[in-house]
Amino acid sequence: MLQEASERSSKRVPGTLADIDVEQAGAVCLRRTNRGAVQVLLVSSKRNGHWGLPKGHIEPGETSSVTAEREAFEEAGARGIVTEEPFGSFTYVKDNNLRRYRVTAHLIEVQSMARSYPEKGTRKLRWFSLDDAVAEAGQPGLRMLLQKLR
Repeated sequence: MLQEASERSSKRVPGTLADIDVEQAGAVCLRRTNRGAVQVLLVSSKRNGHWGLPKGHIEPGETSSVTAEREAFEEAGARGIVTEEPFGSFTYVKDNNLRRYRVTAHLIEVQSMARSYPEKGTRKLRWFSLDDAVAEAGQPGLRMLLQKLR
C-alpha cells in the first residue's frame, strides 16, 4: 500500500507545479587571484540585466555537468575543469511566468577565457569577489548557494 502511494505521488499531474518545472544546469565559474582569493564569474541576464550564473536547459542525452560546461563557454567564454558531481541547486521564477526553474550547479575551475564565444556582446560578464558575488546575485537561491563557498 505504501509503495502504491509512493508511485502515485511520483507521477506528474498536468497543471500542477511538477508539470511546469524546467530543469536547467549552471556553472559556478571560479578562479583564484595571485593572493589566493576566490573570485566568481557572473553574467548578466538578457532579460533584466541581473547578475547570475551561465545556465541553460539540459538537452536530451546531456548530463548536467556537460550542460554547465557548454553554458559557461556559450555565455561567458569560460573553459576549465568541471566537477561531475553537482555543487548544489536552487530554484527561481521569471517575472510572472508560472514555470519554476530548477538549476543544478556545477563548479568549474576556469583555466582560460575565449576571446570569441556565441553570446559575446549580448551579455555583460564580471569577476566578483566571493562576498560581492553573494551580494550581487539576482536570485535569492543563488545567493544562498554561493554562500556555501565561504
